[in-house]
Amino acid sequence: MLHNPKARHTARATQFLYLAVLAALLITTFYPAPVEGVSIVLILSVKLIPLLALAIPVFRGNNRGYIWLAFVVIFYFTQGVVSAWLSEGAPGPVVVTLLTFLLFTMAMVHLKVNRPVTG
Repeated sequence: MLHNPKARHTARATQFLYLAVLAALLITTFYPAPVEGVSIVLILSVKLIPLLALAIPVFRGNNRGYIWLAFVVIFYFTQGVVSAWLSEGAPGPVVVTLLTFLLFTMAMVHLKVNRPVTG
């Protein structure tokens, strides 16, 4: 639920970044090459299900869903930082790290802007 007009912009930006993180996770599963000997379905499940579970609250603009999104995104950010460090700056993990940082930040901005009016 959006509580003011500015919240529409921050919600759209958060939704865009949410989709970008999902796309980046999907792409990094297959590029440069999938992990040998591991089920692709299993890898995609582990990567995507925690984020996909939050799709409805994110697209409905539910503040509590945005709070949970921020908690979950921290794990993706941590994994991205570790992967970027171990791969010595490979583009995939760096992009995931940047997108998750931006998603977390925009979700927090949206929560700030979308406070319910009290008074």
